[in-house]
Amino acid sequence: MRPGRPGIGLAAVTGLALVLSACDGSTPLIKHDQKEDVGTFPDADRPVATIISSRWSTEEARDRLNEAADVMDKAGIAPGMTVADIGAGQGYYTVRLANRVGAEGRVLAEDIMPQVRDALAERVARERLDNVSVRLGEPADPKLPPNSFDRVLMVHMYHEIQQPYEFLWRLRPSLAATGEVIVVDADRVPQNHGMPPKLLECEFAAVGYKLVEMREMPSAGGYLAAFRAVGPRPEPDAIKPCRLEPGDRQPS
Repeated sequence: MRPGRPGIGLAAVTGLALVLSACDGSTPLIKHDQKEDVGTFPDADRPVATIISSRWSTEEARDRLNEAADVMDKAGIAPGMTVADIGAGQGYYTVRLANRVGAEGRVLAEDIMPQVRDALAERVARERLDNVSVRLGEPADPKLPPNSFDRVLMVHMYHEIQQPYEFLWRLRPSLAATGEVIVVDADRVPQNHGMPPKLLECEFAAVGYKLVEMREMPSAGGYLAAFRAVGPRPEPDAIKPCRLEPGDRQPS
């Protein structure tokens, strides 16, 4: 961990028993306060995709397209960074992020499905990824420690978040001063497991994020968008939900 960075307490993974004990809720690797009652958040004024299998292509096929390397390059992920992999699934990005950030960096891999989290914890132990911590999140709250992350990665999963405004609101404090949220998604309607870029930008803006980059990412099956938190975090009841416009991509 770099000096001066608020500690996220990512212990070295020395074996499967240690990983699972740190991830089953008994000895959390990351401590967080109990969720505060801050008011009511608006629902998404659009369809929300159902969660499907965490495996949508083989890792070998994705590597042939240079997917992870392209995304990490475009996201500016470098050695020594602290990165959160939200919706980590089976760990395709987790493993490659661990190699990219190196021994001086840290990766927090998170999923909301216990069985997926446990399988990923086994992989982390098996591959001896000492700079990776695995944990269980909540659908509307990633429960990340404040002022800790240089990048938060959400790859092909944002459209599955049931309460996107609450999720983004609770995510904001976890970003470091120059931290960015990186979203990779497909340009199609949410029920078809995608997110129209204009709608994505609107939802982030509603919670106080500014789009700093948007580019096509064919190797990752869509586009990449980078956001930074700007200004004060809005009050939950002041957040206005965005609407899926007729001009956005429609189901094929």
